Amino acid sequence: MADINNIVEELSKLTVLEAADLVKKLEEKWGVTAAAPVAVAAAAVGGAAAPVEAAKDTFDVILASLPADKKIGVIKAVREVKAGLGLAEAKALVEGAPKPVLEGAPKAEAEAAKKKLEEAGAKVELK
Repeated sequence: MADINNIVEELSKLTVLEAADLVKKLEEKWGVTAAAPVAVAAAAVGGAAAPVEAAKDTFDVILASLPADKKIGVIKAVREVKAGLGLAEAKALVEGAPKPVLEGAPKAEAEAAKKKLEEAGAKVELK
């Protein structure tokens, strides 16, 4: 038990960068990943009151609103963003705003869709 206490004391002296390097080396050596335990341990060591939230990797693109004079442009943008959507479906989606255009999209795709819709004049939210 004394050896474990010594290990704990030595680990407590590490900087954050050294601890991160140690984690990487242990993951490589043992062929495991310690993502969740490290996040919990970091929160406990740092004294953070709020739980650590995992980085979000999928997003919903929500068409929040649009000006009436931009409706046709937004319908065209929706059809470009959401492949396989017909004109009637795109029109119904735009007229029913706020509605999701994409759900569970990767970050890059969601940001590209948001940019395209905003360029057409719509207000868009990523959730």
